[in-house]
Amino acid sequence: MAAPMRHCTYREKMAQANREAKATLVVLALTVIVWIALGFGLSDLDIQLFHTPIWVLGGTVGVWIFSIVAVVVLRTFVFQDFDLGDEEEGEGERHE
Repeated sequence: MAAPMRHCTYREKMAQANREAKATLVVLALTVIVWIALGFGLSDLDIQLFHTPIWVLGGTVGVWIFSIVAVVVLRTFVFQDFDLGDEEEGEGERHE
């Protein structure tokens, strides 16, 4: 699990948020590639499991498993827990 972020400047927080967004877009692109590979790529095979074509299982369950693994990797290595607000303690009452 990624360590909590130390006290950072607003710029450092925005840079981290950008890293997280870019990594999420990469995972999205990889998920689409895996979906195409497991769904359409397996459609030529005449293999069935429980009377269901293998491409159906690959295109659904396979992509679901890939997505879970990808989210765990993102959470472990990319995402950091930090407060996006740059308020000091006691300043939260100023915003109305």
